[in-house]
Order: sequence, then C-alpha cells, then structure tokens
Amino acid sequence: MPNPTGIYDPLTARGPGRGEAHVKSYWADTIETPPPDDGPLRDAVDTDVAIIGAGFTGLSCAAHLSRRYGAKAIVLEANRPLWGCSGRNGSFARPVLGRVAFGDWISRWGEERARALFAESMEALNTVRALIRDGDIDCDVQPEGALRIAHCKSQVWSLEHDRALLQRVFNHKSEVLSPDDLAKHHFKGEEAFAALRFYDGFGLHPIKFGHGIVRMARNAGAVVHSSTPVTAWRKDGNVHVLSTPGGEVRAPTIVFATNGYTPEHLHRVLRGGLLPVLSNIIVTRPMTDDEQAACNLVTTDVMYDTRKFLNYFRLLPDRRILLGNRGPIRATERANRKHREWLLNSLRRKFPPLHSITSDYFWGGWVALSYDAMPHITCAEDDPTVHLAVGYCGSGVVAAPHAGRRLAERLGGDDQVLPQLGAPLPRIPLAAFRRITQRIAFLWYRFCDQLG
Repeated sequence: MPNPTGIYDPLTARGPGRGEAHVKSYWADTIETPPPDDGPLRDAVDTDVAIIGAGFTGLSCAAHLSRRYGAKAIVLEANRPLWGCSGRNGSFARPVLGRVAFGDWISRWGEERARALFAESMEALNTVRALIRDGDIDCDVQPEGALRIAHCKSQVWSLEHDRALLQRVFNHKSEVLSPDDLAKHHFKGEEAFAALRFYDGFGLHPIKFGHGIVRMARNAGAVVHSSTPVTAWRKDGNVHVLSTPGGEVRAPTIVFATNGYTPEHLHRVLRGGLLPVLSNIIVTRPMTDDEQAACNLVTTDVMYDTRKFLNYFRLLPDRRILLGNRGPIRATERANRKHREWLLNSLRRKFPPLHSITSDYFWGGWVALSYDAMPHITCAEDDPTVHLAVGYCGSGVVAAPHAGRRLAERLGGDDQVLPQLGAPLPRIPLAAFRRITQRIAFLWYRFCDQLG
C-alpha cells in the first residue's frame, strides 16, 4: 500500500492502492475542478482496447484511438487520472526521447537512423502542441526556449560540441550563450559558465494538460474509470479478461501505460525490464521584488545543468521557482526531510541572493529507467495483442503522449514506430538486485559530479 508521502515502491508493493488522492504538490494545488471521469467500474464490459493507466500515455492512446479510428477504448486507473508521474513531473516539454546523448545515437544506430530519431523527437513535441491546440487546453504554456547550463568550466566544451553536432548532423540550430548573455537576458547566478540555448521546448502545467486529454478522450467516446485497479489477469481464448474490485473488462487487445508505476506481477512482459527511480521536486515561496531583481531571474526558458545528477529548474508564472533532481533510494520520512533541504541548498547555491528562500512544496514520483536508457513502444514477444509503452527515462512529458499516439496508430493499422523504439524491452541483468546496483551507480555519479 502507498505510504503517507504518496510514494509506493512498485518493485515491492502489489499495487498503488485504490482511489488515492493526488500527492500534495504545487500542480495539484493550482488546478480548478477536475473534469469528470467515469468513476469506478461496477460491471462486466467488453471493449476493443483495454488500457491500464490514466497518465499521459494511456489517455493519449485512448484519445487518438477514439478520435482517429473510432475504436472503443476503456482506460482503467487505480487511483485518479494523472495520479502518477504524469501529474508529478517537472513540466518540461522538450524534443527528447530517453536519456541517450545525441552523439551516442549516432554510435548506436548510425547517422541516418539518428536523424530519424531526432525527427521523431521533434514530432513528439508536435504531438504535445497538437493536443494543446486541438483540445483547446489551457495549461499555462510558457514561451519556447530551453537552456542546458554548464555547471562548471570543464563542461563548456560539451555545449560547443553539441551545438556543432546538432547543426552538422541534424541541421538543427541552437546557440551557446556566454555568462554575460545569461546574466543580461535570463538570470544572474553561480554554476552558470555558459549555456546551450534551444529554441524548441517549453514549460506547462502537467495536470491541466492531462485533464485536457481526459476531456478529449471522453468527448470522443473513450471511457476513463478511476478507482479501478487491475487485480488479476487471465486469457480466455483470444480475449483478455482483466479483473477489478467492481467488475471485469474483456478485450482482444491490451495496452500497458503504467511506466514507473508498473506492478510487475500482472504480466511476464513487465518483469525485470524497468528500474523505477525517485525524482523529487521543490517549489519555493514566491520571490520578493528585491530577490528577483538581485538574480535578474526573468527567463521563461526551462533550464537544466550538465551534472550526471542534473538539476532541472524553471521560473513559474507566480514568481516561484521549481527545482528537481534525483530522489533517495527509498522515500522514508527521514530521507525525504534530508532531500528537501538538499534540493533547497542546491537552489541557494545557484542563486546566492536567495539564501533565505524557503520551499512551500516538496513531492516525488517514480521515473522509469530502461536498461538501454530508451523508451520502448512494443508488444509482448509471445503475444502481439499485449502492447506497452514504458521506459521514458525522465522524458515523459513529451515521450508519453507521443507514445500513446504511436500505439493508437499501430492499433489502427498505421504503425509508424521507429525500429529504435519498437524493439522488445530488454531485461535488466540481475534484476532482483536492482536496488543494490542503483546504490552503486548513484555513488559513481556523485563522484563524477564532484570531479566536475
């Protein structure tokens, strides 16, 4: 069962609970009345496609299936729509898929396939833009722009390298900003020795965005059941039968859209394929006029630095600052208190004039890491009627809605999933010891960040 922080460990718990409220967060506190859903399932029903999980992936899949292909889709959510990381994330909509550097795309797949993957990342961002436009979704979209900031002098070269690579291989323009450029147009602070500025990417309000997709899906005929966890699964001939506390769903096709919140016991295709890692976020009190002026923190760009454990941060519309980073291995009360202060000190270190800033919000959620650090939009190798999209590795604000779209296209007979994304989900070696290897990796990353 979930603990009081709203964090359950999907590697040890049987499920995320039932009917749980949103975790206390800035996003949850700044929404109006949520759109209606279809409530708990209370009957036995048949459908074309049953989708497990009402986050960005599942909702986007249902919306695209219903709107474009007229399919009957039912979404089953254990708690409420956007309860998982779709409602807890850092809100960065950027053209990125997974956690593999551009240069490594080339070394893995060659330039031609790397260009196709880059084009797919841009199309993923366009999927988010299209959902906002077509659904007339008011989700506090900020002007476009993203900054990758060299947190130390030794990382400035990587920005120059990536700018040249983007231009040469992908014909994509970006610019390297000097510390003076940053101080004049974006912010004044420490740990900012240069920045690579992208012209594509923006911040949004993730729960407002997700609520817009709920409305789109239901208006097109999809059904979204909240408080409806899947407790058992069997197959009756060619039909999957999903049991829930109040009924069952029979469908010839199943979609897993649970990502970092995936209960592995439900199906063998899920076992040992993901490492759920906590990512934590603070949101400060609003800055005073003097504090904002001292930092000249005026940029609307989303920002992240060059650490292995990268900080991601942005100015919110009400002059608060959001900053996130990896979380502890386990979300105990003691670990959460310690990590909240660590995040706040990270922010103060970046912006010395904010030495007295405090945080009004702190929350966390599970990011799903795959073994190859890439998303997978695929199906069970022994059952092509079981589909899944998982492993976004922190890129889910864009990758998840796009994966939902690509799944809908595949089910509608218009498969456009790239081979780089459509491969089977690889198993993590020694998966039973994932938390131990995670601790070792965290120690190594921390050591690398200390070196610069």
